[in-house]
Amino acid sequence: MSVLLELGETGDIVIDLLVDYAPKACENFLKLCKMKYYNFSPIYSVQKDFSFQTGDPIGPDSPQSDGGSSIYGLLEGPSKRLFPAEFHPKLKHTERGTVSMATAPGRNPDERVSGSQFIITTGDELDYLDGKAAIFGKVVEGFDTLEKINNAFCDGEGKPLKDIRIRHTIILEDPFDDPKGLREPSQSPVPSSAQLATVRIGEDEEIKEDDDPEAAEKLRREREARAQALTLEMVGDLPFADVKPPENILFVCKLNPVTQDEDLHLIFSRFGTILSCEVIRDKRTGDSLQYAFIEFEDQKACEQAYFKMQGVLIDDHRIHVDFSQSVSKLSDTWRLATNAKRQNAANSRGFGGSNQLEKRHQYREGNKKSQGSSGNTGYVFNEADVRRRAETSRSEKDDRGPKMVEDPGESEASVAMPATIGREIPREGNEAGAQGGAMIVIDIRCPGDLNDNSSLLYKRISESVSVEKEYCSIFFRQIPGSNFVICDSRK
Repeated sequence: MSVLLELGETGDIVIDLLVDYAPKACENFLKLCKMKYYNFSPIYSVQKDFSFQTGDPIGPDSPQSDGGSSIYGLLEGPSKRLFPAEFHPKLKHTERGTVSMATAPGRNPDERVSGSQFIITTGDELDYLDGKAAIFGKVVEGFDTLEKINNAFCDGEGKPLKDIRIRHTIILEDPFDDPKGLREPSQSPVPSSAQLATVRIGEDEEIKEDDDPEAAEKLRREREARAQALTLEMVGDLPFADVKPPENILFVCKLNPVTQDEDLHLIFSRFGTILSCEVIRDKRTGDSLQYAFIEFEDQKACEQAYFKMQGVLIDDHRIHVDFSQSVSKLSDTWRLATNAKRQNAANSRGFGGSNQLEKRHQYREGNKKSQGSSGNTGYVFNEADVRRRAETSRSEKDDRGPKMVEDPGESEASVAMPATIGREIPREGNEAGAQGGAMIVIDIRCPGDLNDNSSLLYKRISESVSVEKEYCSIFFRQIPGSNFVICDSRK
């Protein structure tokens, strides 16, 4: 058993009826909705975080209002306008969205009566209403609509300045038979002149800002502030647009340039523990800018210092004290934490988006010294693979370069080797230097000269440069028009 209340631009509310606990009130409410009795009824008596009331078709502030009538009064006459309220001991106003009939004292002192008006709560644990309002339903959809009504601008009597009214009522399920004489209208009735006379600002009307210059200026400033805050949030200067300054930080200005941090700390520490006290200074010159921020551990200590230190004379300057409106410290903390999280996330992914991968290292592991001539050279990559690729490359290019002569002694490259040593760079920026050796640069005409005489070539080079028991890197530099080969060996 449910009813849908359409409140126009404000939204919709769906109410489930507790037929087993309050059958009389549920029947009355359903049949009034069916007769479109509530159409154009205003929302009134709005009390923030407590409740609001409706159900009087004209409104309680109209002289033509009779307070509303039950379905029995509409069908059987004014004598039946009110009916005894039903209070079930299990039903309490414990949660937001509780729907109950408004009641008034009856002829019998122990009896309360209801008509058409009902209350919807906008707060929790409202035991004040228990025994005064008769519960018959609860809101199951439309809590955002309740929140809009709860935050509506109202006058001193709780009536919204901009009209909020029940536009239509739709019965989703009705278990009761219609009373004798009830006729459902074929269409929604047109608002009466009495109802229209109670309209202040229509739901579809816009408030003209230029009617009240002061209000218009205030609204303009609020909009501008919200827009600026949103911009700062988008560029990352604020953690969120609605950030509020901390309530335990004091702003002190009009300081004497000679006043130091320690002076302020000593003066203000009598109010409570100070977490930080900083006089703001020029970054370039270090001169005081004559204002400071003092952060207290306790908010009450900050408030006490605000009231006691206003206009106090410090170093012949009468200071001005106020609560800090700066959020830069909060922003810095948030920004650093956010960047740290991003950095940790990036580091955890590793190379290529996976922490299981890393870049290929083309260097020796650490600074390992060679463990003998036959030991591992310490390369991260496989030397056998490198040699195999080099030999394959040379074999493919043999047909493009001159062949070595059979007699190694007659090799033009090998004979000229000692004379063509360009330079020797010990212990610097190369593979040999990493192991304490030397790099030797040699000019040759063609790498094919090394095909069959590499051992002899290394021997002659070693004899010419006097490198003993050290790792030696030999770089064969090409003559223009030829290629080059890098050979590494251990003497």
